[in-house]
Amino acid sequence: MLNCLMTMEDRELRKEVRAFVRDDVDKSLLRDMDEDKIRYPRAFLEKAASRGLLGLRFPKCYGGRELPWTSEIVALEEVGVLGTSLGCLYSLVSIVGEALHKFGSDYLKEKYLAPTIRAELTAAEALTEPRGGSDFFGTTTTARREGDYYILNGQKRFVVGAEGADYFMVYARTRPDGPPHESISTFIVDRGPGVEVKYVYGLMGTRGGGTGRLIFKDCKVPAKNLLGKENGGGIIFYQMMIPERMTSAAGAVGMGRAAMEVAARYSTRRKAFGQVIREFEGVNFKVADMVTLLDAARGMIHIAARSVDTGEPSGQSRRYVSEAKKLATENAWKVVNHAMQVMGGIGYTNIFPVEKMLRDVRLIMIWTGTNEIMDLIIQHEFYKEMSQEPDPPRNIEFDAQEADQEEEKVYE
Repeated sequence: MLNCLMTMEDRELRKEVRAFVRDDVDKSLLRDMDEDKIRYPRAFLEKAASRGLLGLRFPKCYGGRELPWTSEIVALEEVGVLGTSLGCLYSLVSIVGEALHKFGSDYLKEKYLAPTIRAELTAAEALTEPRGGSDFFGTTTTARREGDYYILNGQKRFVVGAEGADYFMVYARTRPDGPPHESISTFIVDRGPGVEVKYVYGLMGTRGGGTGRLIFKDCKVPAKNLLGKENGGGIIFYQMMIPERMTSAAGAVGMGRAAMEVAARYSTRRKAFGQVIREFEGVNFKVADMVTLLDAARGMIHIAARSVDTGEPSGQSRRYVSEAKKLATENAWKVVNHAMQVMGGIGYTNIFPVEKMLRDVRLIMIWTGTNEIMDLIIQHEFYKEMSQEPDPPRNIEFDAQEADQEEEKVYE
């Protein structure tokens, strides 16, 4: 994060997280995860918890620090340098924790939120189905109430932590014949009878998180594990888009920064035509582009974080968060590609980590809502804001020399 946007407390937090990332995460963990020798690095979360770095936004009574989003994004960028797998597992505490904190009963907060922040329990989110992810309200997984339980049936795919998480946040249809936006509920489902890991995916990147497909077959979920109200899952889903997309955006900047630093250091040592390659404009102009792309993304992420922290109208915050996710992930993709180009052929090998970053960073333009979905939200909220502007700006259309020629303004 840019120093000018950080408080002194944010800078101290950055030092804490950098120390954790630098000193507590062994390179062998990253290598083994990329080879799928490790399917769920629980010890990583336990180390983060021992430093008090999980659930930073949540109340102190549950183990958090009660920090704003503008602080959490500082931590997320630092963790992001480790890649999307560890970044995602770190972020899931914030993502699932958001639902528990905002919509969970005191019972659920004590049973799940507090132990998750201590890394005594680990969480995963089960949203996407084989039929699709962006069409959330087309969910086919069902939950039928029977006495003190709901009976859950269906399947979810691309669940990070499918193999290792202790519990899952699951969306399911509880009103089969109702309007889609008023028919889905959200549950906390423990791993156990009725929950099966049916398939574990071989991924291009983002490996080592145990990403798989889950099947729920006559799974008995206690009614007290319902988050919020029955058929109120839509409200939870919209709230969850904030932590899902904010964590993706900030983590993307961290990974882009890591790639840029590897390439920039290389450019100060690699020689061609008798001089270090950083002296060539073909190289140093790409570094300038990388710096600019990342700083622009940081600024947008900070705007989105501040908008959420200060309680801006939900539509405006939704637009800012969507812009942050789109801009940060696309800029990170450009930066990693620039880094590889600066390094040439050696950047395409596993002698350097840029090839892994390229494989990792590609996913974040897809998950937590594709960037095309971000475009849909951004344009929708912009048009709405423009039509409802309470203090309209000058209409410069009428400053044209022949603006009064209305018969020439043909719209149909």
